[in-house]
Amino acid sequence: MEIFIAQLISGLALGSIYVLLVTGFNLMYLVARIIQFAYPQIVVASMYACWWVLQLSGNIFLVILAGLSTSVILNILVEPVFRKINRIHNVDINASFIASMGIAMIMMDIMSHSINYGFPVSFPAKWVGGNILSSGLITVSHGQMFALFGGFIAVSIVFYIVYHTNQGRFFRAIAENRFVASLVGIPVIRTSLFSYFIVGLLGGFSALLFSMLIGSASPWLGEFVALKMLAISIVSGLGNLQGGLVCGLLLGIIETMAVGYISGSWSNVIAFVLMLVVILIRPQGLFGIKM
Repeated sequence: MEIFIAQLISGLALGSIYVLLVTGFNLMYLVARIIQFAYPQIVVASMYACWWVLQLSGNIFLVILAGLSTSVILNILVEPVFRKINRIHNVDINASFIASMGIAMIMMDIMSHSINYGFPVSFPAKWVGGNILSSGLITVSHGQMFALFGGFIAVSIVFYIVYHTNQGRFFRAIAENRFVASLVGIPVIRTSLFSYFIVGLLGGFSALLFSMLIGSASPWLGEFVALKMLAISIVSGLGNLQGGLVCGLLLGIIETMAVGYISGSWSNVIAFVLMLVVILIRPQGLFGIKM
């Protein structure tokens, strides 16, 4: 029973990070009409920025500012690229997906050659923190608590913006029909830019929580997380915010349970097996494609 509780806590913490990532990914798909495969690479770059500032200053406020600002700036910088692609290809999802893969490869190459000689970086113990609770096999770390509650708060704010504000109504209108939204006076480009800003904040916050949860970063972490993020989106239904929340938490729990009860590295296979099964049985995803 202790193993189950310990793995459940770890799964909820990991699943909270997945939920943050897939929420940003789905928001990009709905509002900007792109499949942003490079989004996890932006998150990892923000983790590197946090590590660098932490090494230089040790100031927690500056570390938080570095993580958030790096993610926002990188997200805003790629916006003109995707806007141009959508204009040329008339909102072709495949074209944006290929472009985002190229951006991801460039970012991974830069991180693997220019930061810490390509070696993984480790965050100091003062940033990761110790255990809040330890009872038998059950341990609860600061990183797990920050990931769980921080993720819940961040996603709750995003859902409030999307479903209870005028800006959120603009998001949903553009997701429904961009052309009609522009006809009724909704500023499509400005709203799209704001979605990049929101997703940038989500990415920076994810970087902060992820760094506290796992305590390290590497150039290849983004690619690994991107595949998980894509799998969750396909299983839940591409663009479905509520479905992404449920499936993100479930995948985190299933992975950690696999680690605790199954020998080998089966946790890395589970997401892709689930994705394959869902594609074969229900191509639109478990929750369907909607906002």
